[in-house]
Amino acid sequence: MNLTIADAWKTLFDGAEPSSAGAYLEGAWAPADGNELGVTNPETGGLVAVVRDATTQDADRAVSYLAREHARSRWPLWQRREALARASALVNDKADEFAAIIVAESCKTITEARGEVARVVGILRLSAEAASSLEGGVVPFDNDARGEGWTGWFTREPLGIVAAITSYNDPLGLVAHKLGPGLISGNAVVLKPSSQTPLSAFALVRVLLQAGVPASHLAALTGSQAARALVGDARVDAISFTGGREAADVIASQGRARKLLMDLGGNNALIACADADVEQVVDSIIDGAYGAAGQSCLSVQRVFVAAPLYEAVVEGVTGRAARLRVGSKLDETTEVGPLITEETAAQIVATVEEAVAAGAVLQTGGTRDGAFLTPAVLTGVPHSARLWREEIFGPVVMVEPWDDLADAVERANAVDTGLQAGVFTRDIDVALDVASRLRVGGVMINSNSDFRIDAMPFGGFKSSGIGREGVSSAVEELTEPKIVAIRRSEGAA
Repeated sequence: MNLTIADAWKTLFDGAEPSSAGAYLEGAWAPADGNELGVTNPETGGLVAVVRDATTQDADRAVSYLAREHARSRWPLWQRREALARASALVNDKADEFAAIIVAESCKTITEARGEVARVVGILRLSAEAASSLEGGVVPFDNDARGEGWTGWFTREPLGIVAAITSYNDPLGLVAHKLGPGLISGNAVVLKPSSQTPLSAFALVRVLLQAGVPASHLAALTGSQAARALVGDARVDAISFTGGREAADVIASQGRARKLLMDLGGNNALIACADADVEQVVDSIIDGAYGAAGQSCLSVQRVFVAAPLYEAVVEGVTGRAARLRVGSKLDETTEVGPLITEETAAQIVATVEEAVAAGAVLQTGGTRDGAFLTPAVLTGVPHSARLWREEIFGPVVMVEPWDDLADAVERANAVDTGLQAGVFTRDIDVALDVASRLRVGGVMINSNSDFRIDAMPFGGFKSSGIGREGVSSAVEELTEPKIVAIRRSEGAA
């Protein structure tokens, strides 16, 4: 791909430089103006662009404007539907520009970036179609003696102002999952994308505005001060957050009681039964563990293999992992790109080395070159190791055998997260039994945990999050029912 981020940005922003669109608040783009936040390329460390390092005052201005203008505005559902449908078409038309921006600022390869853009086209389309789910119903007052003489109905109404906070690993997709459902529901959304990848988010905001989203319903700014200010602002009616558990705990402890929607990741398991096909299992592990260099909340991290298949699976995964092409994001043949920062890569190496020191065997990989990390396969990892207990968020997978399926399920459940899991078996009864016992939000039969379509209710159990995303589920989460009841006059027929 020959398109540069400068060319892509100028196409989307009518020739403007990124620093001139460093935040969107009070109905206008605000330049960096000295409050500069550098955005760097994880692969090279080079500066990609400068945006506005939004201040507490910026966040207050954004929320104050939305609180005032959203209350005054009338943006009917049919207009919301049409705006999101137009936005979907515009993203599709500018797919190359969006892919160039994603590659420049994030850890995604060009192939992964194109896939993310295509997915966002679908998310926005689904969000437009979700207009049909914003229906209420009639309340059966006459089914209760106390309801005699009453009639009424309920509608689904927006919560008000939603603060949407996203992480770096899907810089466009996660933003679309917040903005699409939030806007079709009628909310005003103030977006705080990751400070490491704000450009993709701002580009999508630009397209949404072009498609007809009014300024009364949208703001976007980034920076740590802005994030803290939004979380603590009593005028924010809901927070939709994707990120880590520590940040989630801070968010939950700040501000007033309100709706929280949180996607907090997972330490996902794959269970392979003795009747599974070895090649299929190996393919699925490779795909699920190393896509996006493991920087996905759905990545396969722990693999439990029936003892008769164990050696063959370990040999297959180790061989395949060692042959994966680690390289430049712009190379069409690259299979594993960089981690988001060199520091992140170094932390993962240290966690792997800690497990090896505790008795684990490193079968392949685990070597670092800048922000790049070769895909790692480990066996014999102690369950007390951090690598086993916590989400690693990198290209690392652990494999261990099992003799008893019930024990394998118990081990799969024995972590603090429960997002999704995969189960390989040809026996439907076994598959359904295991699915019923896994304490996770989604079980993929004969696939790995890293599968999702955007119409699914998406989320997990335990500390993997609160509520469910997926377009229709998020629309329900970001609205509340309102009842209108009428008491008939005495003597009325």
